Amino acid sequence: MTMNVLISGGSIAGPSLAYWLSRHGHRVTVVEKAPAIRPGGQAVDFRGAVHLSVLEKMGILDEIRRRQTHGGALDLIDADGRVQVSLPDSFTGGEVEIHRGDLAEILYTLTRDRVEYVFGDSIAAMADTGDGVHVTFERAAPRVFDLVIGADGLHSNVRRLAFGDESRFVKDSGHHVAIFEAPNRLGLDTGKLYSEVGRGVSAYPTRGGAGANVMCVFTDDRLRPHHRDVDGQKRALADRFQGMGWHTGTLLQDMWNAPYFYCDSISIVRMDSWTKGRVALLGDAGYGATCGGMGTGLAVVCAYVLAGELAAAGGDHRAAFAAYEKEIKKFTTACQRVAGGVGGFFAPKSAGALRRRATVYKLLTRGPLTRVLDKLATQAATSIKLKDYPEPVHAA
Repeated sequence: MTMNVLISGGSIAGPSLAYWLSRHGHRVTVVEKAPAIRPGGQAVDFRGAVHLSVLEKMGILDEIRRRQTHGGALDLIDADGRVQVSLPDSFTGGEVEIHRGDLAEILYTLTRDRVEYVFGDSIAAMADTGDGVHVTFERAAPRVFDLVIGADGLHSNVRRLAFGDESRFVKDSGHHVAIFEAPNRLGLDTGKLYSEVGRGVSAYPTRGGAGANVMCVFTDDRLRPHHRDVDGQKRALADRFQGMGWHTGTLLQDMWNAPYFYCDSISIVRMDSWTKGRVALLGDAGYGATCGGMGTGLAVVCAYVLAGELAAAGGDHRAAFAAYEKEIKKFTTACQRVAGGVGGFFAPKSAGALRRRATVYKLLTRGPLTRVLDKLATQAATSIKLKDYPEPVHAA
């Protein structure tokens, strides 16, 4: 059965699902509020056989490897830049790491010839009538779709319209994160993380050493700029990191004119169900975390599962959605459990926690205990056994 499917979100989860749905013969439209595929962004990684097998099935693993960051190890340092402990690249960047913008470009190129992309628009209203979803757009004319999939991130518009207000589902950890691109003024040849109580800054070289990706993590309940108020976010970040040691001030000088800047609370989405009628959520919209939960690999794998279950059910969305939720539940729970500690890792909330971090990771990077570190990094990513779904009707 051929269906007409609308996907909200054109970053990673949406185009991944669009790839599989289009190959299974469905008509797919992706609506994205940005005017084009968004460049730049933090590095994202894939690890373990499950992630890599899906990328291999999609035919993009070789291209991802060709464009990988080669980010290397992450050194935990003191204020003078002395290395306290070095975390291996397999822990920090998985088996292959790539900039989010580069991955988005790969997925867009893979799908643009058989998927309709509508940029600069978003869903204003939806009405599920039982036999279809009537969608009103901010700019385009209204249309009717068989299914609507929300792949539109932590602050999902589809989730709000179909399931209710964001406050019911997005749980704040008490940490914020900001990520931006900058020139590599420090001459970094490997990643560095410097932390003080309640705040941490990391930087690692990109683009062959010419650039740097800077990430700032901090705790402060008083600083809560809206996720779309970029100027307010930058001012809050400058205030929070004023006077911080190491080369933090130098790094933040380039924040004001950064070509890419992202800031948000570190939060986790908690929901009892990710489907309702003819609407389903995918990726961060349904079970994501701002960072640290392997959200990119999670989205790519779950897109494969959702499309596969729709194919296996012959287009019966009720059966497919129920199977989708069952298949991914353990997987999403495991990945979110990892994400729960990311804020405290980068910005411990007390002096004692800061000391314990150094002690724990010194132990884990010695001798046979490195196997424990490797296991911690991959066990969540491999906590799903993928089914063999019906073969797609269209060639890749």
